[in-house]
Amino acid sequence: MRTVRFGIIGAGLMGREFASAAARWAHLTDMGVRPEIVAVCDTNPAILTWYRDNFSSVRKTTGDYRELLADPGVEAVYCAVPHNLHAALYTDIIRAGKHLLGEKPFGIDAAANAAILAECAAHPKVFVRCSSEFPFYPAVQRLGGLIEKGAFGRILEVNSYFLHSSDLDPTKPINWKRMIEFNGAYGCMGDLGMHVCHVPFRAGWFPRNVRAILSDVIKERPDGKGGRVPCKTWDNATLLCEGLDAGSGDAFPLTFKTQRIAPGEKDTWSLEILGTQTSARFSTKNPKLLQVLDYRGGEQIWQQIDMGYDTAFKSITGGIFEFGFSDAILQMWAAFLQELDTGKPLSRFAGCATPEEARWSHRLFTAALESHAQSKVVAV
Repeated sequence: MRTVRFGIIGAGLMGREFASAAARWAHLTDMGVRPEIVAVCDTNPAILTWYRDNFSSVRKTTGDYRELLADPGVEAVYCAVPHNLHAALYTDIIRAGKHLLGEKPFGIDAAANAAILAECAAHPKVFVRCSSEFPFYPAVQRLGGLIEKGAFGRILEVNSYFLHSSDLDPTKPINWKRMIEFNGAYGCMGDLGMHVCHVPFRAGWFPRNVRAILSDVIKERPDGKGGRVPCKTWDNATLLCEGLDAGSGDAFPLTFKTQRIAPGEKDTWSLEILGTQTSARFSTKNPKLLQVLDYRGGEQIWQQIDMGYDTAFKSITGGIFEFGFSDAILQMWAAFLQELDTGKPLSRFAGCATPEEARWSHRLFTAALESHAQSKVVAV
């Protein structure tokens, strides 16, 4: 089995998720490649202790990412840092010849994203992908198979949502995701948007135009020091687009929602596809349930399919058991390593988000900012 030696830059929440996935790699049964975490970088020394305590493979911890990139023993990097750092760090990682899985949105704005993609083009042998784990739920993989087979017929409507309530509490202290200088003008779209764009873009359903409504709900937050500071990022975004099916050329309503203030939602990703022959819907609120309607005339009957552990990358878990977020992270990392190793994804919908798909998301979010500011439909 090939071993790819990884460095992590930005060792917080998602860095630990990756480390945990690497620790349970034996859970996967058919992989010809595995990750080994050998170096970790974070400006907070306290975070690095967790890695040293739990991973004997880690031989370098540092507060300077350049030191990690200079290490010839590091072949690939997972980078999870605030959006304002994406352009500088991602381009440095690619320029250093390290394969990269970076966090969305792949640049704080369109200019930063263009700089990253230019570096990708200048180093075509470096494998680069964007993090997005929700398409690896078994129900979404099943939906991907239906899309590939053309089972939906003519697409009538697609709705892709990511809703959670992390900012519902107005007394929650501000953090970098609520600061425009670190998170960017996109607000919730930048932080959550690739999650809702990944499957439609992979299906070839691209927005022709957008009418966006953005909401800045909580305009001030505690600063954690007894005072209050402005909270300037968008909390919620609804983007009504004219979607375009690249295969047929047909247009249809395509709606994206990204919300940090969604009452009743803990952390819910959902996808609904309505077609003339088949319709389907899925939500992580009930991760076992896939609803499908096949219509060939006569009665319209929604079927409820109880999904088990039917994953793209096979594992030791029995098919009757349930799938969760940490399993989606493991599947996403399996997709990254598999495509790095073989040069192609396992299947069309079992691949990580590409830099080109990230570029499309920036086109959409930039147009959405203009649409909201001018209260009009803007071409994407």
